[in-house]
Amino acid sequence: MRVAIVDDELLARSVLREYLARHDDIEIVAECANGFDAVKAIAELEPELVFLDIQMPRLDGFEVAELIGAKTKLIFVTAYDQYALKAFECHALDYLLKPFSEQRFDQALAHARANRSTPAASTAVQTLAREAATRAAPLDRVLIRDGAKVHVIASARIDYIEAQDDYISIRSEGKSYLKSQRLSELETQLDPAKFLRVHRSYLLNIDGIRRIEAATKDSHVAILRDDTRIPVSKAGYQKLKLLVG
Repeated sequence: MRVAIVDDELLARSVLREYLARHDDIEIVAECANGFDAVKAIAELEPELVFLDIQMPRLDGFEVAELIGAKTKLIFVTAYDQYALKAFECHALDYLLKPFSEQRFDQALAHARANRSTPAASTAVQTLAREAATRAAPLDRVLIRDGAKVHVIASARIDYIEAQDDYISIRSEGKSYLKSQRLSELETQLDPAKFLRVHRSYLLNIDGIRRIEAATKDSHVAILRDDTRIPVSKAGYQKLKLLVG
């Protein structure tokens, strides 16, 4: 079984490495000290199982889980028991609470072996995204995976978000980023005082609006600071009036 270790503490990684070394069927293909390196390594090396710390700088364990998706199986490792329920809601195979014994570790590994051929739940990615977002809603940043790269977009720097089939296109500072997520889902995660659903296909940062113009009898268009024109439905216009006066 191909395994990756992700933890920002050297001692914690050493313990996991020591316990894993006693199992002949285990190959450690990656050892990472932060979430960014973990996402890159998991994308490139495709381990079957990841021992994943939760509290880490830059990207935490739930954010890593969201970005890598449902293919890789997870065992969360943490010193804080308040994350246990959330970990299992993220379809983790197990949850190791530091400090854990080698016997407890072996139980978790045996569970992973027993579930080696079990496909991940089809709703895992959506669940992970919801769980990661609800920890600190409203979101102050949006994470987007692009192959082995991770883009971190500050919410305040998002101009607008457009629904595109099964994806959303996030426009920020002249660049567009595709993310596999529903527009309605991201709408619930962003600050409602700043982001408004002005059209069925558009979520708009109201700080970027320069002016509103009438387009037809029942619709308007929002003109942004860079002259981008965003359609505003009749219902969206009423919401804009209530929010910005």
